[in-house]
Amino acid sequence: METRGNNVLRELLRILVRDLGILEKSDASCCGISIAQCHAIVEIGRRGRITLVELADLLGLDKSTMSRTINNLVEADLVLRELDMENRRYVIIQLTDNGRTVFKNTEESMNSYYQSIFSSVPEDKRNQVLESLQLLTCAVEANRCC
Repeated sequence: METRGNNVLRELLRILVRDLGILEKSDASCCGISIAQCHAIVEIGRRGRITLVELADLLGLDKSTMSRTINNLVEADLVLRELDMENRRYVIIQLTDNGRTVFKNTEESMNSYYQSIFSSVPEDKRNQVLESLQLLTCAVEANRCC
């Protein structure tokens, strides 16, 4: 029974990730940025200011990959990068006005889409879905390889 459960979990998550990935690609491409850049903009926008190291850790990327992503966002006038005056080894990142516009548009689009999905779940099952996703997220984080 456990093997069957593992297989069903894997299949359901594969389909969910695929379908959500297709959504992200279409949403991010309309702004002319990559998925990685879109994720970076969302995390920067939600925090206001963040260090390059914190952002890389948050997104599960190495510092050099994150640095290249940020360089592209700086060139696109979506992100400002500055040295932390207290510790010059840290780079502080924040959104430009253009970056805040992309962030706002992305958040509005995603909020609308997920509201549509959530309202499609029967009302008496919504808390169950949220609880199950929370449990699954915690299990994934507990088993994340370093």
